Order: sequence, then C-alpha cells, then structure tokens
Amino acid sequence: MTMLQNGGGAPAAAPEGLIKETTTQAFVKDVIEESKRQPVLIDFWAPWCGPCKQLTPILEKVVKAAKGKVKLVKMNIDDHPAIPGQMGIQSIPAVIAFVNGQPADGFMGALPEGQVTAFLERLTKGKIGGEEKDLLKAADEQLANKDYETAAEMYAQLLEQDAANIAALAGLARCHVGNGAIDEAKKTLALVPEAKRNDAAVAAARAAIELAEQSKSVGPINELEQKIAADPKDHQARFDLAIALNAGSKRAEAVEHLMEIVKRDRKWNDDGARKQLVQFFDAWGPTDEATVAGRKRLSSVLFA
Repeated sequence: MTMLQNGGGAPAAAPEGLIKETTTQAFVKDVIEESKRQPVLIDFWAPWCGPCKQLTPILEKVVKAAKGKVKLVKMNIDDHPAIPGQMGIQSIPAVIAFVNGQPADGFMGALPEGQVTAFLERLTKGKIGGEEKDLLKAADEQLANKDYETAAEMYAQLLEQDAANIAALAGLARCHVGNGAIDEAKKTLALVPEAKRNDAAVAAARAAIELAEQSKSVGPINELEQKIAADPKDHQARFDLAIALNAGSKRAEAVEHLMEIVKRDRKWNDDGARKQLVQFFDAWGPTDEATVAGRKRLSSVLFA
C-alpha cells in the first residue's frame, strides 16, 4: 500500500468529497474556504514517510465515521512544498485542523485510532478524550502548567517502566530546561536513539534547549525596549526582544514582536522572524495556546 493509493482518487474514496488531495493552488479553496463550513484536517505527508502510511488509513476511517462533521484534505509535501514550508511543518506526518478559515489545533506523528478519535471529538464538540487521564498526558499537563518538579516525577515513573519511552525522555528534558538545567536537558535528550531523534516530541525538546541557549546572548528586556522605542525599524532589537520575552514566559508578547517584523519586512534576515516563530511553535507544542494563536496570526498574514 502506498500513500497515493489512499488518496481521494482511490477506489474506496469517501462519499460526498469528505476526503481529497489538494495542491498549492487549491489550498485556499479546499482548506481555508471549506473550513468556514465545517472543520477541515490538512494531512501533510510524503510517499517515503512510513508513519504517514500508518496514519492515513486511521485518519480516513475516523473522518468517515464522523459523517460530515469534518473533512480530510491531504497534501504531498514533495509535490507541493510551499504551503507546509510557510506553515513551518518540519516533520511528518503532521495534521493541522482549520476552523473558520484559521488553524485551530493539530498534532504530529502517527497516533493510534483512539487518540485520533479523541482529537476529532475535541475539535467538533470541545471535549477532551479519556486518554488525557493516562500518566503521560498528566505529565504533559503539568509541564504545560510549568510545574516542572511534578512533571519530572511523572516522566521518571514512565521511564522506570520503559527506559526507551521517547515522549517521557523528551518531557523530562523540557523539565530540565524549565528549571534552567540546560546541561541536564542535553544529557537526557542524548539518551534518545538516533532513529528517534526526529520524533515530534524530541524536536520540541531540542527547540526548547536551543531557545534557552539563544536567550543567553540577548540583552536585558528594558534595554531592548528602549532601542525599539528610539527606532521601531530596529528589527534586530525587536528580534532579540522576542527571544528575551520568550525566555521570560511572555509568549504572546514574543509572537507580537516577531509578527511585527514579518509585517514590516518579511525578507529581513532571510525570513528570520517567521523562522523564529516556527521554532517557538516547535518548542511550545502544537496545542499550546500561544502556538494556536500564533499560527492563526501567521496564517492571516501568509494567506491574506
């Protein structure tokens, strides 16, 4: 079975256009405009991606079972790299849910059917599935709440059961980042096998480490704010301020300053502001409020 055989032109295609392939040219019509009628999942995939082949039939099954509450649109990133590039999709499979013309939620990796169903439930009904109750989900929640000590204890319990639990290793590394123990974070992430280093959770932890190190090279927030007040076109000062604000957990403000650079001069520093936003999104995770809001802001500019 290949991904192409699972596409909208396959013999078992869903009725009423629930599932289809899209192109760069058709993206606005198939995803953004269509999402104003019901949620649309955009599945970024490639023929060489093994996990994509695992996820696609699950996505199709769950979408068909939803009976029109949501549609599935698939985009081959090899044939159409522009849209995933602009949205900062760096690992696949990646699924982004669009609602009312804007990205609203998403996930990366080949999730099992139960979690995909729960994701759809949350998207269409505002409910969170029972998988949130397991230890990993509880640890992730504590991490999101910045209770690094509690989260670290939970991740450690998971690692006692399975020392190769990639999500727990990545989560524990992020706890170390949160506590300012960057060297410990690096040591923890180094335990991840080479074959798993592109896993979404690992990529997020790596991005968090890079951002923490990056923040050490920028000046104090008040000095950077004074520079911008004196010259609003000082993009480097604004960029550095975004880094410093993120380090201080002021994510919304960090997004605001990077978006200002994108709006003023998209080409500045080789599209550096957008790329930095993408790194923020990777570090924060696809469901973080700041990521969801930031993707909406970025999309409103990129697809205006």
